[in-house]
Amino acid sequence: MLIPVPGELVWAWPWCALALPLPLLVRLFLPPRSVQGGRALRVPDLSRFGIDGKESSTPGLDLLSVLLLLVMWCCLVAAAARPQALGKPLTVPQEVRDLLLAIDISPSMETADIVVGGRRTTRIAAVREVARVFVEGRGGDRVGLLLFGSRAYVQTPLTTDHATVQHFIDEADTHLAGDRTAIGDAIGLSVKRLRDRPEQSRVLILLTDGRNSAGSLSPIDAAGLAADNNIRIHTIGIGGDRGSLFGRLRGGEEIDEVTLTEVAELTGGLYFRARNRSDLAAIYAEIDQLEPVEDTSETWRPVKELQAWPLAVALLASLLWAIRRNAFGGGL
Repeated sequence: MLIPVPGELVWAWPWCALALPLPLLVRLFLPPRSVQGGRALRVPDLSRFGIDGKESSTPGLDLLSVLLLLVMWCCLVAAAARPQALGKPLTVPQEVRDLLLAIDISPSMETADIVVGGRRTTRIAAVREVARVFVEGRGGDRVGLLLFGSRAYVQTPLTTDHATVQHFIDEADTHLAGDRTAIGDAIGLSVKRLRDRPEQSRVLILLTDGRNSAGSLSPIDAAGLAADNNIRIHTIGIGGDRGSLFGRLRGGEEIDEVTLTEVAELTGGLYFRARNRSDLAAIYAEIDQLEPVEDTSETWRPVKELQAWPLAVALLASLLWAIRRNAFGGGL
């Protein structure tokens, strides 16, 4: 149990202070040490031994020696009481979620059909902006980033270092993973990364603007694996309305809403459709409500042990006392 004292210093074992008066009690209640006489060799002349024949006396402790002994004892007692320095209070979530973002970076994500502030911007630019804000608000959750095109790969493993995840979201480029879309492989790789995490906290948010056209695993089969491993998938289809000027993807492909909806339903998630930046922001806000950040009311303070400092002072005082005793003589 820690008992706080003024400032940031606490004592883990404050009851050790009861030992402070022990030397005084020993002095008061125990008889002084006596020198016992023994057999002696009697000689007529001590001068041959370099002794003048006068009895020598041992002087008592002077004030400085007493002070050094007092400092030594107080420092030893202080070290035994385990002084500790408390750091600033840190808020830690009692539980965290493992949330993986899977973002399509096929070339079709460069289609400029997302309206932001009255101007059209590319799908990938809108995703970068909204995803950064979403990650920033995830509190103590572990967040990871998976990018996919013809191939899927983990850009950032699950981590509480949200600044790093945001950095790699900004660096996501549409020419890094091929020209096609491997939705099934992206889900399969996500399952591999999430299946060993604690249950009830495994969430995948998958965003794409097309249909599965690459990879060895179909989205439905991959969703079945996710469901078997208690991984919830929220899917997002991004792009303009079907049949509009900007509604078709490069290569003539359109968003496979049927498959994305089935993937979400198989795993207990939801499917969302984002036609503009406002839709995308609202979707991420709704996912925030579906996957709320856990209570962060629990706090703790880092503790640094300080007993090395009084021990160092006690050692220095003992060295000074020993030097003085050898140089000038003395009692103890």
